[in-house]
Amino acid sequence: GLQCQPIALEREPFGIGACAHLRFHAIPLVSNAPPYSPNRGDPQPGDTIGLFVEDRRSGASLFYAPGLGQIDDQVLAWMQRADCLLLDGTLWRDDEMRICEVGQSLGSEMGHLAQSGPGGMLEVLEGFPRQRKVLIHINNTNPILDEDSAERALLERRGIEVAYDGMDIVL
Repeated sequence: GLQCQPIALEREPFGIGACAHLRFHAIPLVSNAPPYSPNRGDPQPGDTIGLFVEDRRSGASLFYAPGLGQIDDQVLAWMQRADCLLLDGTLWRDDEMRICEVGQSLGSEMGHLAQSGPGGMLEVLEGFPRQRKVLIHINNTNPILDEDSAERALLERRGIEVAYDGMDIVL
């Protein structure tokens, strides 16, 4: 059956029996709490976390952050340590939901850093030339899902990948 394991922040790394060679670090993210959380609209530290995952056999690592509203100094430090970045790619523009007429919320209100614009994910990722960069958690309104779009071409020129179902990450 399903076994739940609470994840405490600011503690020693933890492991999972099925993946004994992996070590996990939970990192609090600046974001909004998920829609199902009682803290939605009033996020608390730990409502949204990222994971830094180390392979103790190979020494390779990745940083996983599907809900990332802001990138603070702590997150930047973990990103610098990682060989691969799996980062929030929800929206291309902060007002994408409004432009596409599917909602009124801004990405920033939902806890997602837009890819484009000043301070957006693309600008942040310019500072990470050695890491493999993969955008995950992509909303269906995001133009990067169209492989022929100008936005997708821009990502490709910058060495940023778009996750897809069945994608393998080998470190």
